[in-house]
Amino acid sequence: MPKLRVHNFAVSLDGFAAGPDQGPDAPLGLGGERLHDWVFRTRYGRTMIGDPGGDPGPDDDILVAGDHNIGATIMGRNMFGPVRGDWPDHSWTGWWGDTPPYHHDTFVMTHYARPALPMKGGTTFHFVAGTPEAVLAQAFEAAQGQDVRLGGGAAAIRQFLAAGLIDDLHLAIVPTLLGVGERLFDNLGNLPGYRVTDMLSTKSVTHVWLTKHQELP
Repeated sequence: MPKLRVHNFAVSLDGFAAGPDQGPDAPLGLGGERLHDWVFRTRYGRTMIGDPGGDPGPDDDILVAGDHNIGATIMGRNMFGPVRGDWPDHSWTGWWGDTPPYHHDTFVMTHYARPALPMKGGTTFHFVAGTPEAVLAQAFEAAQGQDVRLGGGAAAIRQFLAAGLIDDLHLAIVPTLLGVGERLFDNLGNLPGYRVTDMLSTKSVTHVWLTKHQELP
């Protein structure tokens, strides 16, 4: 049965997934770029930005695994870009240039309508409103039997966690302190229905996997 998965979602030691004041020059907010330094030390990360080199090893393997059997992606409006409120125009097409790294249907959750945006490489951004359940149903249909990835940001992941819709959640805990920004686990209590199923520490990050489970009566 297809799953909803979160992979390689980086958080700081103090629980922040982004710094404050996101903008065109600070996609992850002030200081938030430190959360992704580990990615660009790997072969996967270097390839993603068109550069040679990078380190093999567990971090690289885990990044690659995050793309396996993914047929569609969901993301929040803030992950797509810094524009807030109604779209002043359609000039903003994401952080990723002409060829985003998704290569499939990608659903951007927003209250403000906008036509679908086809990009090079097979990515089409769909701007959708609705409950997490409704958006996930659209994504599963587009994925045609493959899994769906929930990319972020923190607010979008919180919505799907609160609804119990995420099957697998992989976090990369980065040894840095942001002190302020957007926390991933605010107002979620002790996450009933989820348990930590695996952990792995490397020189760069600590990987933690949480899985949805059903308690036996």
